[in-house]
Amino acid sequence: MSADRILFVSDLHLDEHSAAAVTQFIDFLQGPARDAGALYILGDLFETWVGDDDDEAARSRVCAALREYTRQVPCHVMRGNRDFLLGSGFERRSGCRLLPDPVRIDAGGRRFLVSHGDLLCTDDARYQQFREFVREPGVQRDYLALPLTVRRRLAVQARASSRAYTRNAREHIMDVNTQAVAALFRLGQVDLLIHGHTHRPAVHSLQVDGRERTRIVLGDWYDAGSYLALDRDGCHHVLPLPARAGSTLSMASSSERV
Repeated sequence: MSADRILFVSDLHLDEHSAAAVTQFIDFLQGPARDAGALYILGDLFETWVGDDDDEAARSRVCAALREYTRQVPCHVMRGNRDFLLGSGFERRSGCRLLPDPVRIDAGGRRFLVSHGDLLCTDDARYQQFREFVREPGVQRDYLALPLTVRRRLAVQARASSRAYTRNAREHIMDVNTQAVAALFRLGQVDLLIHGHTHRPAVHSLQVDGRERTRIVLGDWYDAGSYLALDRDGCHHVLPLPARAGSTLSMASSSERV
């Protein structure tokens, strides 16, 4: 195990309809991730999460694989816009530890910020209002009090509405706002930010207050898995996993250094 090698993934969107992605993620845990010092999952591990009592088979399989993995390697999970209801029950089932969003991390000899990324999409005012509403403790308490079957049905309806909204939304509001990014760099007082959410994997260099900063956007797992490896020597490697049959890689290159 290399304590200086930290891995990051985001936007896996795992559920019963993505059996190949579930298998690929479990293979990743048993393969490339096994020798890491830590793994960070930066939101949307699951396509939906209707409560810690969700016993659907694919989600249970993922939790069991994480439980086995975390016996050897610490895994930290950030809530995304699809699985913001992850709670202490998920921690017990998976062995993972939930993170606030955003959060500054000292690991692998580096200091950096991590976020799911949806907080940076401030041009999408409608989404930001929805995000604030569904994270109200009272709203979540009332929702979680509903029967599991009802919550699952509501989640399906919410996903359909979200897809329709995304299709009709203007392209630019679905990406991060540059002023929000700059503000987060100032708040965190770091030179490196890693996030997901936008499904637009890239490495961005930018100037904030006269300092060179780097923003790394992780890829999603819809077509093929990908991960970021952060080393003590300051190299960041964007590495795609093997493409699944009939799919294209979600990362443009097999290795990229900044």
